[in-house]
Amino acid sequence: MKEILLTPELSQEISEIYQAMQKEYEQVAAELPLSCQGCPDNCCDSYFQHHTYSEWAYLWEGLRQLDDDTLDRVMARAQEYVNQCKTALAKGDRPQIMCPLLNEQDGLCALYQHRMLVCRMHGVPATLIRPDGQHMRFPGCFRCQEIVGNNFPEETDAPAMDRTMLFRRLAALESRLMGERRHLYPRVKKTIADMIVEGPPSISTPHCER
Repeated sequence: MKEILLTPELSQEISEIYQAMQKEYEQVAAELPLSCQGCPDNCCDSYFQHHTYSEWAYLWEGLRQLDDDTLDRVMARAQEYVNQCKTALAKGDRPQIMCPLLNEQDGLCALYQHRMLVCRMHGVPATLIRPDGQHMRFPGCFRCQEIVGNNFPEETDAPAMDRTMLFRRLAALESRLMGERRHLYPRVKKTIADMIVEGPPSISTPHCER
């Protein structure tokens, strides 16, 4: 098995994509306006799956910067998350489990600078044009939906973050990382906890999916 490693250039590009996303998020949040301050909910217990080797590798860049004690705690929480998730899914329930990266002492993400794309987008309304041309709109978190309902005649009147170019940039980066045989490797569909427990992303001889 060969570990998938980001070059310094690709790592920097992911950081720049994340920064652009943060800027757009903050702009839309300010226009609504939406703030997480005082919110009774915690987005970090939402069930998200992630789909790129590049973000998986970037996550592990951050994990390797943690001190040993912190990493051990994160690994233990991630294993517990995976176990609880399997139990919930086996019952037909959608898991609602706190992310293993959440710091119990201050309630902050232990890898805030390396948190993943979905974590950064959740909250504000967003739009997306899929590769097949279909237009999609996401309403945002429950608090955001309340603000939109109280302040805009129609949902589509509210400002929204356009995810399209950011997703395209990440997809292009993924292609550069994985090369021309990208389509031959298994697709990524994992929670953050899965990515932590399984270790850094790696590949063996590519195979065709059936």
